[in-house]
Amino acid sequence: MTSREKILQRIAKNKPAETLLPDRSVFDSQYADTEAKFVEMLTAIYTEVVVVQNLSELAYKVGEMYTVSNRATTIPALAAWADFSLHVSDPHDLETIEIAILQAEFGVAENGAVWISDNHLPHRVLPFITQNLAFVISRSALVNNMHDAYKRLNDTTGWGCFISGPSKTADIEQSLVIGAHGARSMVIFLVEDGL
Repeated sequence: MTSREKILQRIAKNKPAETLLPDRSVFDSQYADTEAKFVEMLTAIYTEVVVVQNLSELAYKVGEMYTVSNRATTIPALAAWADFSLHVSDPHDLETIEIAILQAEFGVAENGAVWISDNHLPHRVLPFITQNLAFVISRSALVNNMHDAYKRLNDTTGWGCFISGPSKTADIEQSLVIGAHGARSMVIFLVEDGL
């Protein structure tokens, strides 16, 4: 018997008994108030949350908050507010956008993440290249945790990603820098009716 065979034989003899994995089909993170938890998590990661009743109030609030140039949106109700067309062939042309307001499909309470996809996004680079970022989500489109989020994405195809808060890094001397690799600020608009 070779030394290799001896080692393998010893390993086989000393192999521990099989341990069954626990049943984790149910994850208990049901919040009494999903929206309150969502707002709490977003506040902790430097994100403002603004609740509006409908798209008219959204348009008013957006006009009040953002008066800079190079404003872009994928929300039809904000088309008059936008002064930057997203109909570009080269995504590099988007680098001068100051604020982009985009539709997100849903939000996750446990970590403040929002899901965006090709369904409402003409250019994948848009949420990462803009200086400031805002998402519009229906108030009824909040889930408790990532397990609920992935159940919701079960039949999804195409590109999508979760975004949580503005860009942050603390790589250098553990000093937090906001906006180092993407948007410097993020706002979530929760819309009650009409989205």
